[in-house]
Amino acid sequence: MKLFSAVVISMFLAFVPVANAAPVDINSADAVTLDKALKGVGPKTAQAIVDYRAKNGPFKTVDELTKVKGIGKVTVEKNRADLLLGPSKAK
Repeated sequence: MKLFSAVVISMFLAFVPVANAAPVDINSADAVTLDKALKGVGPKTAQAIVDYRAKNGPFKTVDELTKVKGIGKVTVEKNRADLLLGPSKAK
């Protein structure tokens, strides 16, 4: 019984990170979503992404995120697989 429980718990824990890692659209996500979804991005930087997008329009490439204060190439690379580049909801 202990072995069965250990296997079930191990299987559950193996899938937890996958379940929480959902791609995020950097052209429509709000600051709270960006803060929660992106590694190495806190509330202040998440708001800076939203502010940059409002001032400059939608991001044309994921690499354009490096133009936001507080985001460097390393942060973009850490998150690249989880970033979507959809049309902006804002005009």
